[in-house]
Amino acid sequence: MMAAISERTVTVWHNRVEARVKVAGSGPPLLYLHCGYGLVWDEFLELLARDFTVYAPEHPGTSDGLPDAVKPLDDVWDLTLFYDELFDRLGLRSAAVVGHSFGGMMAAELAASARDRVNKLVLIDALGLWRDDAPIRNYMVMAQPDLEPLLFYDRTHPARKHVFANLEDTDSVIRLTWALACTGKFIWPLPDKGLKKRIHRITAPTLIVWGKHDGLTPPLYAADFARLIANSKTAMVEGAAHMAPLEQPAAVATLVRDFIQG
Repeated sequence: MMAAISERTVTVWHNRVEARVKVAGSGPPLLYLHCGYGLVWDEFLELLARDFTVYAPEHPGTSDGLPDAVKPLDDVWDLTLFYDELFDRLGLRSAAVVGHSFGGMMAAELAASARDRVNKLVLIDALGLWRDDAPIRNYMVMAQPDLEPLLFYDRTHPARKHVFANLEDTDSVIRLTWALACTGKFIWPLPDKGLKKRIHRITAPTLIVWGKHDGLTPPLYAADFARLIANSKTAMVEGAAHMAPLEQPAAVATLVRDFIQG
């Protein structure tokens, strides 16, 4: 049985930014920050909603009908403070925070700057660091045939439809392109925006979850996050690349649940 999903729209950033948030489930609060391709309420979030009240905000500008919401926010620091303010608008003092890819970077930034907000932190195939010996490809401009093996271990996985636009559907292409532009604003041209300087401030117990076959952010980055965050541990996911929550939703949801409840 699917969780009943409600949708809240709140104003943040001195009432200049409308934020749309999907909420479902019951139990302790869990804030989920999605990847750069937009928010999809999928099996992964459904599973989490069985044990938690899941709050899933859409990154500013990525919501249908709210394309200009990203404009008042100039940089990663603005976006981090935006999420800090969003906690107040949602009536949350603190929560477990789970972030995937671009959302993982923002979860780490939030945990480093607003430490009282994050009581448990889960980073899934997170962006935010950089290695010259393993550079992260600019996925926002890559052709689909080149990008697919970086994101999906199983290139026939049905979850591909949540990531790759239907080229015959103009609206689909526009939505995907704009979502990547709105999140890319905060990481272009490189996803290293200073997190490495701030990451030592993270005090929340942290789980680092990584697709074993991630070709976009190779597992070397999981080791770097683990080395830089005290009180962290790492879990590798078989049969998954960068889109681990989409490819292996049950496995990733179990790791997240067990860690947060442990």
